[in-house]
Amino acid sequence: MGHPFELFVPGVSVGPIRLADGITLECAQYGRRGGLPVLMLHGITDSWRSFGPLLPWLPPHWHVVMPSQRGHGGSDKDAPTYRACDFAADAAALLDALGITRPAVVVGHSMGAANALQLAADRPARVRAVVAAGAFASFADKPDLRAWVDETVMPLADPVPLTLARDFQAGTIRGAVADGLLESMTQESLKVPAAVWRAAFSGLFDDSFVPGLERMQCPALVLWGDADAFVPEADTLKLLARLPEATLAVYRGAGHALHWEQPERFVRDLVRFVDGAAG
Repeated sequence: MGHPFELFVPGVSVGPIRLADGITLECAQYGRRGGLPVLMLHGITDSWRSFGPLLPWLPPHWHVVMPSQRGHGGSDKDAPTYRACDFAADAAALLDALGITRPAVVVGHSMGAANALQLAADRPARVRAVVAAGAFASFADKPDLRAWVDETVMPLADPVPLTLARDFQAGTIRGAVADGLLESMTQESLKVPAAVWRAAFSGLFDDSFVPGLERMQCPALVLWGDADAFVPEADTLKLLARLPEATLAVYRGAGHALHWEQPERFVRDLVRFVDGAAG
């Protein structure tokens, strides 16, 4: 199926990248090889295409790396576990496989934000700065999320119901998004097998990224939509309190997928932060 929301930006390439442990990730790259590395990690059941709306505004002198994380998109789907520490290890291995030795700016959305924070805590030499969008401070303390996972996700079998994928994606937005985006991202969610839905959502509750927050050594930008139906304001405040060097940008009226609703502002905030962190 095509993805009509995407603008075809020159310089975007997509292909498989094999990691040292044998896992193969689908990976999109944009910009100048050798430029400042900016690694983007999507949310649960999304893929690299989650960042498609940002492409028209991303600086071409950056080297933007957008993998579909294990189990998602066109990446391998037979990994044994799907925890933040697993995704973070994949991210480091991907940078190695691409020959990127400079510290990267790591941008994560939702689950991807947890993975970005995990990477920064576990491998500080690999990360120059972190942008955490729609970021949870923890997952295990969310009884409503746990109940939804137990009741809706854990019984899943293939094929994953279209209504579940559509409702899950629709719940992440509050404002207008590009034509076709919701439908396209629903199709990306349907690429994720039921077994990965179960394992990835269960893996959230491991909360392995939480103990590392205080030991992060790099600056962080926290982006939160005040109409986010998933991440409460209390989590945003916890992140600001626990991260040693963090600033906040609030997107008024935006939901969980604020990078879909306000992509131009998202990139503008990202560029301003990166210029400060990488200067």
